[in-house]
Amino acid sequence: MRSAQRTDPDLIREPHLLRDVALVCLASGIVGVSFGAITVAGGLPVWVPVVMSLVVYAGSAQFSAVGVLLAGGGPFAAAATGLLLNTRTAAYSLAVADVLGRNPLARFVGAHLVTDETVAFALAQPDPVRRRTAFWASGFGLFATWNVSVLVGALAGSALGDTARFGLDAAFPAVLVALVLPALREDTRVRRAALPGAVVALAVTPVAPAGVPVLAALTGLAGLHRRLHRKGAA
Repeated sequence: MRSAQRTDPDLIREPHLLRDVALVCLASGIVGVSFGAITVAGGLPVWVPVVMSLVVYAGSAQFSAVGVLLAGGGPFAAAATGLLLNTRTAAYSLAVADVLGRNPLARFVGAHLVTDETVAFALAQPDPVRRRTAFWASGFGLFATWNVSVLVGALAGSALGDTARFGLDAAFPAVLVALVLPALREDTRVRRAALPGAVVALAVTPVAPAGVPVLAALTGLAGLHRRLHRKGAA
């Protein structure tokens, strides 16, 4: 007699989950091709976006780090920028700790697959079995799609030559603006932190090395923290 409890393979065949994962993978693939092409067309070797995608695997952090490098910043500033942008995944990992289980290898691999999308897929499910299936299905699918698309984009970017002919030198700033716009529209606190941060970044840009203005913009968070602290104490 067939058990009434659905197994992981049964859930993987669920059409809605597969459809949603496929759509997100498609969008990720388009961004991945763009990342690989722009990175190489900007002057970095093919192996940089490929290795970064395998080891770092963090879209917005990768865009930011490479943007700093292409602007002339050093590896420390690029790494610091990417690391700061990716600190949110620490909270994500706590949210899906039960999904990763107790096996050390599974936790190690799963931690690498923690992204905005995989956590969203997992937390949207109503029970632990579905959460686990959604996380691993989307995690492996997105990881494979992202890395293949970055490689394709990097190989294509090597044939583009001078990026100025195509206006690709403006691509990284445009992508970063697109990444932050939703948060700016939805959260007043983010706008209050972003405005002074942007002012500081613009002020130090003429005198600071590339990448440092991005780090200096974090001073906006300090002001936001003080306001929230005073409000909490009131």
